[in-house]
Amino acid sequence: MADLVYQQVMTDLKKRIMANEFVDKKLPDERSLSDQYQVSRSSIKRALNVLANQGLIFKKRGSGTFINPLYLKNQSSFQYEGTNLGITDSLNTEGAHPSIQLLDFQVIPASQELQQDLFLGPDEFVYEIKRLRLLDNQPFMIETGYIPIKLVPELNREVISGSIFNYVQATKHAAVTKSFLSISVDASNENDQKLLALKPTEPVGVMSGIFFLDDGTPFEVSNMRLHYRYMKYTTFVKV
Repeated sequence: MADLVYQQVMTDLKKRIMANEFVDKKLPDERSLSDQYQVSRSSIKRALNVLANQGLIFKKRGSGTFINPLYLKNQSSFQYEGTNLGITDSLNTEGAHPSIQLLDFQVIPASQELQQDLFLGPDEFVYEIKRLRLLDNQPFMIETGYIPIKLVPELNREVISGSIFNYVQATKHAAVTKSFLSISVDASNENDQKLLALKPTEPVGVMSGIFFLDDGTPFEVSNMRLHYRYMKYTTFVKV
């Protein structure tokens, strides 16, 4: 319940910031926010700490909490928050309608590389899931994922046509909360050009890595090839 409270505060504060409600770029103090939201100061502090770690706000000792103007100018295509790292929940759609087109779904033996990455035995199998993600019917990402069958043996076409991570969270009470991702740019191939409407001279963004459940279990190896217009990320460096 405590997690839900701080996340609700954080989500609402972010909406208010994006709507330019705080014209002087300064947030009310923690006591005022606690009164506004009718929650404890610890919930307010937790919400503010997450926003600060995301680089959306910064605290100046003795002066208060301020909105980072560079964050507003350079928003990422993906905004990870809460307890789920899925693309469906993290995509910054800016009002656009997201959808998924299933390209291929089959069961295959885990390759030696997948056995190593997903900690599988030599005789185990994985789902190979290929999907095309769209915004307002415009394709922006080709996604190929590999998930061990033993983790979700009941997976079917209906489930994978939506958010797999949300399904796992709702039915298995487990969340995908960690990932190791590599982000790069590559020359687009014929498949990229066909599915993402790219010209032969245009590049494609690549995100590949492993997603982990909250207990540390490797859940999915994924490769995502994005239209280059969506390769926009911001980070907050703290030393």
